[in-house]
Amino acid sequence: MFKNILVIGGTRFIGRLLVQRLLHAGHRVTIATRGYAPDPFGGRIQRIRADRRNELAMRAVAKAGPFDIVYDQMSYSPLDAAIAVRTFAGQVGRYVMTSTIDAYRVLGFGAAGLLTEAGLAVEAQPIDTQYPWHDPRRATECYVSGKVQAEAYLVRDGSLPLVTPRLAHVLGGPEDFTGRLAHYVELARAGATLPYSNESAAVSFMTAHAAADFLFWSGMQDFTGPVNAACDGALSASQLYERVGEVLESPVRMRRAAAPAEAGRLSPFDLPGPMVLDTSRAKALGYSFGHTDEWLDHTIRQHDLAFV
Repeated sequence: MFKNILVIGGTRFIGRLLVQRLLHAGHRVTIATRGYAPDPFGGRIQRIRADRRNELAMRAVAKAGPFDIVYDQMSYSPLDAAIAVRTFAGQVGRYVMTSTIDAYRVLGFGAAGLLTEAGLAVEAQPIDTQYPWHDPRRATECYVSGKVQAEAYLVRDGSLPLVTPRLAHVLGGPEDFTGRLAHYVELARAGATLPYSNESAAVSFMTAHAAADFLFWSGMQDFTGPVNAACDGALSASQLYERVGEVLESPVRMRRAAAPAEAGRLSPFDLPGPMVLDTSRAKALGYSFGHTDEWLDHTIRQHDLAFV
């Protein structure tokens, strides 16, 4: 049975892949974006131009419903969450707010073992109503706290049928605008030495396609609450760089960084401690994750071709 679905932010990277899956499954899809990025979907979708941070604009989006599912790819602060509540409470069957492994950063890096959904008592996290969340100059510095506080607001309010997938770090091909994996490929091709802080600080990863598949699946289920998503086979930054070197057949050099002097020059995913997601809840609900060994080498080669 088809569903009427809204995707807030569906023109780039994971959002675009999610829309493709929804259309392939026969659902009716509306995307709400600011209209800055083109999409390849033609007349197969309905488009509404709207700024996610403008409440009046989002109310206009809601009038295109009612929606069975809303996928919110663009909730980055408690202000965004408050707009979602005032706009969609009582009007949607399921609200999927994309969250992140980085939400667990608020716990620090001293905890041993895997990161579980229950280990982050998000409802107890403080919400800062005075912070200038919508200041674009602070978008990077407030990303983690914004995501956590958006979750906290939605959970405390309780009026939306909420699911918060906490996605592992995504490694994509040349379409990955973050450039994080490309960073390692370029370093390896340049013969540069990688400074790293902790060779055992493994991090969970997944592909953009896996992230889109998991979001699609999460929307079609009936569970609520947070749920971790990651492929098996976590890697530290130094292990990732070593893997890049193996794939490119280019020996790489690494050295332990002198903290904290080089802290500002460390590479993506280089952390003081491990951040590995426990995915047992998703698996118990019926989802099956792959392993990084199944796709990482191919993804690295994609970046190497783009670099050359």
